[in-house]
Amino acid sequence: MSSIQKAYNSWASQYDTNHNRTRDLEGEALRTILSTINFERVLEIGCGTGKNTFWLQEKAAHVTAVDFSEEMLAKAKQKVTSAKVQFTQADITKDWSFCEGKYNLITFSLVLEHIENLGHIFKQVAEALVAGGYVYIGELHPFKQYTGSKARFDTDEGREILECYTHNISDFTQTAKQQGFIVADINEYFDNNDRTQIPRILTILLLKV
Repeated sequence: MSSIQKAYNSWASQYDTNHNRTRDLEGEALRTILSTINFERVLEIGCGTGKNTFWLQEKAAHVTAVDFSEEMLAKAKQKVTSAKVQFTQADITKDWSFCEGKYNLITFSLVLEHIENLGHIFKQVAEALVAGGYVYIGELHPFKQYTGSKARFDTDEGREILECYTHNISDFTQTAKQQGFIVADINEYFDNNDRTQIPRILTILLLKV
């Protein structure tokens, strides 16, 4: 079991209840950006405890919700019982054999900071998405990472800090461009909407042409 998988298994029991501005602001960002986009078939990468899954299945006809952590998935399955949602445990650094046909939308929520090789991920995304489909990426802003901020949570044994990789904005956009995507939107979200501070969340919306 990888360190990331083990950490999220440990985090699952308190993930929904602990104070987490990054989790909450990313959820707001996803709903804001995707509210104006129509989609029928969604591949949700990093569904976690289902914080965004419930909202996605309200708009979609089908959601394939994927996560690395079986404990996170167990929490998600308690929340989301719709037959439109198929939950799957998978390692996205391997081949994406979990895909069920092609998708109109693929979402990544606070996932890619844990992935070293973006090239493999975007290659798999390009194969799984229909032409005219969208990719939503919501991440801890690299500016936050530059200051040393990482995904972390407290346990009885102390604070656990997860293994993370810093991806600059151009790392996302240039890797996506190599796979035939264009950038439809880039946005930043701030604590208390205070744009004088370092942004917390980076969102990128890509379009497959």
